[in-house]
Amino acid sequence: MSSTKQIQDILWKAADKLRGSMDAAQYKEFVLGLVFLKYVSDAFAERRAQIAEELTDMPEDRRAEFLDERDEYTAENVFWVPEIARWDYLVENAPNGVGVLLDDAMDAVMRENPPLIGVLPKIFNRDNVDQKRLKELVDLISDARFTGHGERSAQDVLGEVYEYFLEKFARAEGKRAGEFYTPASVVKLIVEILEPYEGRVYDPCCGSGGMFVQAGKFVAAHAGRDHTHDIAVYGQEANERTWRLAKMNLAIHGMDPKGIGDRWADTFAEDKHPDMRADFILANPPFNMSDWARKETDPRWRYGVPPQSNANYAWLQHMVSKLGDRGIAGVVLANGSMASKLSGEGEIRRTMVENDLVACMVTLPSNLFRTTAIPACLWFLTKDKSPQGARALADRRGEILFIDARELGTMIDRTERILTDVDLGKIADTYHAWRGTQSAKTKGLSYQNVPGFCYTATLDEVAARDHVLTPGQYVGAAQVEENHSAEPLADRIERLTKQLFSNFEEAARLEKAVRHQIGRIDV
Repeated sequence: MSSTKQIQDILWKAADKLRGSMDAAQYKEFVLGLVFLKYVSDAFAERRAQIAEELTDMPEDRRAEFLDERDEYTAENVFWVPEIARWDYLVENAPNGVGVLLDDAMDAVMRENPPLIGVLPKIFNRDNVDQKRLKELVDLISDARFTGHGERSAQDVLGEVYEYFLEKFARAEGKRAGEFYTPASVVKLIVEILEPYEGRVYDPCCGSGGMFVQAGKFVAAHAGRDHTHDIAVYGQEANERTWRLAKMNLAIHGMDPKGIGDRWADTFAEDKHPDMRADFILANPPFNMSDWARKETDPRWRYGVPPQSNANYAWLQHMVSKLGDRGIAGVVLANGSMASKLSGEGEIRRTMVENDLVACMVTLPSNLFRTTAIPACLWFLTKDKSPQGARALADRRGEILFIDARELGTMIDRTERILTDVDLGKIADTYHAWRGTQSAKTKGLSYQNVPGFCYTATLDEVAARDHVLTPGQYVGAAQVEENHSAEPLADRIERLTKQLFSNFEEAARLEKAVRHQIGRIDV
C-alpha cells in the first residue's frame, strides 16, 4: 500500500519523464489524464471486489451477471469502466502500441459515462509523442494505487494527488499558470468568509475548479460528507485545456461536472448561465485584462460601461448581475481596482458604493501569487446587508468593512507566502463578527475596530475619500504599546552622539598606530 506522499512522488517522477519532450501545459494534460484513468480503473476494481464479496453465496453463473450490472457501480458514484480501459488490460497489452490503447481507453470511458464526454484527452497516439517514454510512464503510474488506504476512499486520495499536481504544474508554468490555479490559501480564505453551506455556487472563470472543490470541502468539514450535495456548482471556463482539467477535478471530488457546461466558453462573449441567480460567487478573474469581448449595450453594465483597456469592472458588474437577492460574492482582483479613476472606473466604483453593493474589502499580503507580482485584494459584494429576518444578522446597511491583511502570512521560501490557518481564522472571524453570523455567535465573537487591521466605515466616510476603497486609508496605524521605561529621546540622542564621537576617536587612534608600524617596517 502506497501512502499519499509516495503516490505523489511516483506520479511527479512520471511527469518528469515527459518534461523534456513537450511543454508544461501539454505534459500536464498527459499526466493528469493518465492519473484520472488509473483512478477510475482502481475505483472500478475496488467496487467489483466488494460486489464479489457480497455475492459469495450466489452460484457462479449468476454472480457474473451481477458483477456486470452497471447500476451496482454508478449508485456508489463509481464510473463504469469498459474492459479495454481497465488498467490491467492496458498494462498487459502496452507492448503492442500503448498510444493507441490509451486513446481507445479514453474514448471508451467517455462513451460509457456521459458527464465525461469531450473531457478526457485523446492525445497519446500522436506523431510527436515518444511511445517508449509513454510506456515507461504507464509502468510508473502502475505503481500508484488509489485504493486500499483504510477508511480513506480512492476519491479522497486522488483528490489530494490531483490538487498536489495542479500546484506543482502551476509552479512549473509560472505566469501561464494563472489561468488555471489560484493559491490554496486564497481560495480557502474566500470560502471561509462566505461559508457556502447550501445553495448555488457560481464561478464565471473557474479555472481548474479549485473554488468549487474547496466549497465542497468546507461543507464536508462543517456539515458532514453527506451534505456535500447541498451545494450545486455552476460556471464556465474560456480555455479548452483548463476546462477539461476542471471537469476531471469535479468528477474526482464527487461533484457534478455538468454545471460547467458541455463546452468551454468566454463569459463576456457567451454567457452560459444567463439566468443564474447565485447564493455564492467565488472567482479569481484574470487581472487587468485588456483583451476581452466588450459590448457597450450589454445589460450587465448597470453601473457604467467598463473600459476596453481593463475588464476589472466588467467582472465586478458581471458578479453583481448573477447574485441572488441575498447572495454574496468574493472576488480576487488587482489592488488597482480599489482606487483607479481611469476611463470612468472611478465613477463606476462610486455608483456601486452608493448602491450599497460593497460589503467588505481585504488587502492581501504580497507574494501569495507565484504567477504574478501584481498586489491583490478581495472584494465582497452583496445586495442585502440587512439583518435578513430569521438569520438575525447585524444590520450593516450603509457600511463597509475594511481589513488590511498585508502584515499576515508566512514566507515558505524566498518568493512565496502562504496564509496560515491562524491568519485565515483572524480574517474570517473579523468578517463574521462584523456581520453577526451564526458562526460568530457560536464562538462568542463581537466586532470592534482594530487600528492598523480593520475598520467599519460609513458610506459618507467613503465618499469623503472620493470612494477609494483601499483599506489602508481607513484602518489607520497600528497602536504601539507605550514603553514607560524607554529612554527619553533627548538622552538617547546625547548617548548616541557621544558613542559616535568615541568611535571616530578610536578609529583615529588605530589609524595612527597602523601608520607608525608601517613606518617602522619601511625603515
